[in-house]
Amino acid sequence: MHTAIVLLVLILTYIGMAAGRIAWLRVDRTGIALLAVIALLASGEMTLDDFGSAVDLPTIAFLFAMMIISAQFAESGFIDLCARTITDSRRGTAALLALTVAIGGGLSAVLATDILIVTITPLLIAGAQGRGFDPRPFVIALAAATNAGSAATLIGNPQNILIGSLGRLDFWVFLAICAVPALFSLVVIFAVVWLQWHARITRTMLAATLDPPQVTFHPLDRNQTIKGAVALLALLVLFATPLPRETGALIIAALLLANRKITSRTMIAAVDWPLLLLVSCLFAITGTLNHAGIAGPLLEFLTDHGLLPESLTSLTPFSVVMSNAIGGVPTAMLLLQLWQTPPPGVLYALALLSSLAANLLLTGSLTNVLIAERAERMGAGLTFVEYARAGVPIAILSLGFAVFWLALTRTLPLLPQG
Repeated sequence: MHTAIVLLVLILTYIGMAAGRIAWLRVDRTGIALLAVIALLASGEMTLDDFGSAVDLPTIAFLFAMMIISAQFAESGFIDLCARTITDSRRGTAALLALTVAIGGGLSAVLATDILIVTITPLLIAGAQGRGFDPRPFVIALAAATNAGSAATLIGNPQNILIGSLGRLDFWVFLAICAVPALFSLVVIFAVVWLQWHARITRTMLAATLDPPQVTFHPLDRNQTIKGAVALLALLVLFATPLPRETGALIIAALLLANRKITSRTMIAAVDWPLLLLVSCLFAITGTLNHAGIAGPLLEFLTDHGLLPESLTSLTPFSVVMSNAIGGVPTAMLLLQLWQTPPPGVLYALALLSSLAANLLLTGSLTNVLIAERAERMGAGLTFVEYARAGVPIAILSLGFAVFWLALTRTLPLLPQG
């Protein structure tokens, strides 16, 4: 009975996250995960002590610290400056699109993507509308470039942070393996979006909303921007030392919070608390698999039947399907709870492939959804088909090169061994 309850809650949780929300209720993935934890507590299958012990605090601390560091760049006006650099360029629509891809991909490699897109998306759309351009190709390019750029580093997105933290992966080794496929994907994004939209960027005008939301601008503060850049550089240097990465990140975040110009309340308010709650709840939910004695027999069954995704031919479709069905973070969490000691090559490949697979569909990542929601409110809404028209070829070409690169560098074998 205990096993049945745990499995039922786990299955319903992941079905709910795949569906996006519970029917007739405005419950998102975080809410679904929280309801699942409450159900486990109410059924007696988990105690609050179990919840606390299941959460990997170094991972949560690292995520929090990266959000604080990213908030420094948002509040200093640096992200606003990047958006104005894109929209104020007078070199033509090709240059604007290229700048969108380059800046979106570059910033997402080192900043928390949720804070980045919340700040830059409205500015980019407003700037494109002010120039008389159709903002939709820029929205597609920004979403895809954010996913691709975040694939390059261990701090680029939440699932990479999670995988790197639990797997104790080296930041610089990760960069050496994943940077080339990420850069290739950025080139693909520009080429595909430009080929599909270049004839329509200046010809298609969308009806503006009756009451468009006000766009918040942050004036550039050079001193605070320099402070953020020094903090980020110091963090990268600390990655090359024996100091635990979460400790180094928290030290940097603490120094930024002690700010005479930007209040700590403002910085803390920028943190994506629902994401931290989602990750904490997923730790607890998937942790019950070990507590109930389910993980061991299930792992043994998968191993005996050759079902573990330990080659590119099995890990690639697994990453594509699971990332687009339930999201990168829940996928990584579930796999690492079942298979707690996978080879490092599996972890590097999982982080890269799941990030690139997010470009397939509009619902492929939280980044896509957040950008689409803000675009909709500003009269530049994307349909599922419009995004897929660009997203499918982008994902196929990017994943194809990533598989080739991972096999070429012998990060992970193409076919199962033995």
